[in-house]
Amino acid sequence: MNVAVCVKQIPDPANPGKLDPATRTLVREGKLIMDDSDSYGVEMALQLVDKAGGGEVTLVSMAPNDEVSGLRNGLAMGAHKGVLVSDPALLGTDALGTAKVLAAAIRRNEFDLVLCATESTDGYTGTFPVQLAELLGLPSITFAKRVDIAGATVKVERQTEAGYDEVEAPLPAVVTVTAGVVEPRYPSFKGIMAAKSKPVDVLKVSDLGLDAGAVGQGGSRQEIVSVEAAEARSAGEIVEDEGDAHERIVAFLEQLKVI
Repeated sequence: MNVAVCVKQIPDPANPGKLDPATRTLVREGKLIMDDSDSYGVEMALQLVDKAGGGEVTLVSMAPNDEVSGLRNGLAMGAHKGVLVSDPALLGTDALGTAKVLAAAIRRNEFDLVLCATESTDGYTGTFPVQLAELLGLPSITFAKRVDIAGATVKVERQTEAGYDEVEAPLPAVVTVTAGVVEPRYPSFKGIMAAKSKPVDVLKVSDLGLDAGAVGQGGSRQEIVSVEAAEARSAGEIVEDEGDAHERIVAFLEQLKVI
């Protein structure tokens, strides 16, 4: 079984982020790390390949400056190889443009399954995976809390507010996994050292046969028009019980339409 895992490399959340004043987008420079949410997809892929008795896990990413530090995190976990699309022409690419780029990269090889996180921790749009599936012409199942492969079918327990739905789709397919699907392994020292020599294929937009005008700032269909600091949290209301506290709490909950 061959599994592709879409991995986003992001600035370390422990460090204060910076915005480009011209584009109002996050500055992505220096060392990047693998988004924590993607570690669940990497682990799920490794377990599925092990259970199948063979195959490869390929990490697919898009990042500036030929940055592979985040990919090395996933390779240290046990992934076999990586594909990085890095090109100055991609600066300012939106979610749809990213889906076009990674779809083109994924099409270069045949995969039985494509795994993604439900959303990235630095973007939170949640739109990329289904856009990717549409561009690849594959069925999509989102919010998987359990993934099993039975022959040419992927069986998923899809998380819902009321529990989960049991969903099936023919392979190949695109599946997004939630944080609770598996417990990601910690890279061992041996894995970290091995990751340094694992192959990462670095591609440009021209290698993918894409029109440069369809990606980057010029191809983006969305624009950040302003950025404002979040409002400071205000102090909550203190209710002193004078015999009517329960009534005031009920009235407050009714105002919030909780009851």
